[in-house]
Amino acid sequence: MVAAGLGLKRATGTRPSRQRRWPLLAAIVICGLATAAYLGDVLLHHPGQMLDWYDLNVYNHGGLIARNAPRRLYSWQLHPGIKFTYTPFAALMFAAFSLLPWAVLRWLMTVAGLAAIGVTIWLTLGALGWHARQRATGLAAVAAVALWLEPVQRALHLGQIEPLLMVLIVWDICQPDRRRWKGIGIGVAAGIKLTPLVFIPYLFLAGKVRQAAVVTAAFAGTVAIGFVFLPHASEKYWLTGYFLHASNVGDVKSLLNQSVLGLVARSIHSVRHATPLWLALSVVLAVLGLGAAAVLDRAGRAVAGWLTCELTSLLIFPISWDHHWIWVVPALALLADTALRATGAARWAWWGLAAAVAVLFGAWGTLPLGEVHPLPGALQPVSQNLFVLAGLALLAVAVVAAWHQRVTGNEQPVTEKLDHAMTRTSLGPPRSSVK
Repeated sequence: MVAAGLGLKRATGTRPSRQRRWPLLAAIVICGLATAAYLGDVLLHHPGQMLDWYDLNVYNHGGLIARNAPRRLYSWQLHPGIKFTYTPFAALMFAAFSLLPWAVLRWLMTVAGLAAIGVTIWLTLGALGWHARQRATGLAAVAAVALWLEPVQRALHLGQIEPLLMVLIVWDICQPDRRRWKGIGIGVAAGIKLTPLVFIPYLFLAGKVRQAAVVTAAFAGTVAIGFVFLPHASEKYWLTGYFLHASNVGDVKSLLNQSVLGLVARSIHSVRHATPLWLALSVVLAVLGLGAAAVLDRAGRAVAGWLTCELTSLLIFPISWDHHWIWVVPALALLADTALRATGAARWAWWGLAAAVAVLFGAWGTLPLGEVHPLPGALQPVSQNLFVLAGLALLAVAVVAAWHQRVTGNEQPVTEKLDHAMTRTSLGPPRSSVK
């Protein structure tokens, strides 16, 4: 892994050989086939099965309420048991989107979601030091897998804003550290949905105090905007503790909630009795996860750092719906990168982990969470908590990697390692040299 923002300069005068071109062509063909298969799957299903834009409809209704009855924004029942739970700032954004015709809005959101996933992969590979043709090859390969992951298909199915928030955060955190306003994107994302606030302690621990301050200031700005334009709704949301009520978005015990709280609540069949244990576990996971993220970041492994931070948030926050785990897409890019840089048995171990993640988060025609076809007996708790268990395993890998980094402090030179990895895999060495 390499630090984000590493400056590399492309060498000139080297014509790529046919041998070095074939991985890109193969990846493009595979990505095209995966895309065609996905579109075919959408067309073969009845309308609404693959794409029904349920969550987008909630956003649209929230925007309409913000425009026409703002005092009822957080009391209106959008659906039975479902109230609007996003921030007043988010409601203002949705109000603007609600001016569009519904037919335009839903397809615009689908295209934007697909584009956001592709841009996220591109940015992640760039932060890992991939350049030019290798980056395009990696984009096509990871995108082909991403289209057939359950969190991705669910996000597209629901018309979720999660892919857009993900790309905003990744774009921001992949900016060079010298950028004065680096952090503003994360702050705006947190102003729409509170979970990105976890990046503030992560950035502080990683020694990026200015960026943490920018995130905080940007988030505070979104709160202020909400109070200016939606004062009553802002008072309701922020001053009454409304934002703390996780049950407003649905049943915490639902199999679709793949958080530690969901796991514990399903195990003991009670959210109230699960809360104390969840709080204790969350403190432990937050300390381990954010600590490991900071260690990896300080060691120059920025992508591993911010992905570990996001993984920690998915585990410790009360609600992590299945589509929130769309962050597995940049995680697969990181695992593939790590496998390429490894040697010997370690290389195959990392490829095995990447394959296991793709399988566990794959879209297999039914929910991989035990809701449609639950596994019998002792395997049922595993199937019902598949994502959260996989997340805990990945967090353990990150903690071990951080501990190993602290103990050894070894870092192989980036360009030497990357050149060697690309040559071994016939992708061809990056045509670049360190400035």
